[in-house]
Amino acid sequence: MSLPVHLVPSLGDPTPVVGDRVEVDGDEAHHAVAVRRTRVGERLVLTDGAGTSVTGTVDGTGKRRLTVVVDEVDVVPEPSPAVTVVQALPKGDRGELAVEVLTEVGVAEVVPWAASRSVAVWKGERAERSLARWRATSREAAKQARRSWHPVVTPLASTADVVRLVADADLAVVLHEAATSPLAAVAVPASGRIVVVVGPEGGLSDDEVAALVAAGAHGVRLGSEVLRTSTAGVVAVGALLARTPRWS
Repeated sequence: MSLPVHLVPSLGDPTPVVGDRVEVDGDEAHHAVAVRRTRVGERLVLTDGAGTSVTGTVDGTGKRRLTVVVDEVDVVPEPSPAVTVVQALPKGDRGELAVEVLTEVGVAEVVPWAASRSVAVWKGERAERSLARWRATSREAAKQARRSWHPVVTPLASTADVVRLVADADLAVVLHEAATSPLAAVAVPASGRIVVVVGPEGGLSDDEVAALVAAGAHGVRLGSEVLRTSTAGVVAVGALLARTPRWS
């Protein structure tokens, strides 16, 4: 069984060495001690979500606190190519589902997008709550997947923001059921930044497709089937990463 993982954002500053004691406090410590009932002598993994992880042995616990003696240190370079997925806001809880599976498959960034045909609307306090749920979902999925690098979930993006992301990418694809080119026909870079744009349940508007293609995106289809917005992104990312050194 894999060891439990806990997030300690300050872990890598400075990078610990074998024998160091790392103190974990707050919600992560509470979860470990009160929920998982972690005890002295048990082993677990701590990560900062930015490439540094340690495996260690618990040598002290308290209320919302535990101390871990470092046994092993692992510093992992940021995966390349890095993948950003622009996810148009879906309805219901499909946004969290999309974030969960995208995190598990290895994306570097998830960008929620207010596409013109998105049914869901993020405004005011609702936007803050929704973004917090997406970030919490990503954080827990990253720990479950044993990721050393956790994805960034950005604030809500406009179409103009997405166009800029596409223009700056080494490869950008926009998933579109009316596209004639298959994703398999796109040349995938071995490094750099890949951007995948996923539309909402109602599909992308002609204006959005035109703006993204003009910025450099390839309009592509995944196959003859039409996938849900919550699953299309992860299928596309998996198909792309399978053709890179990351999955070789």
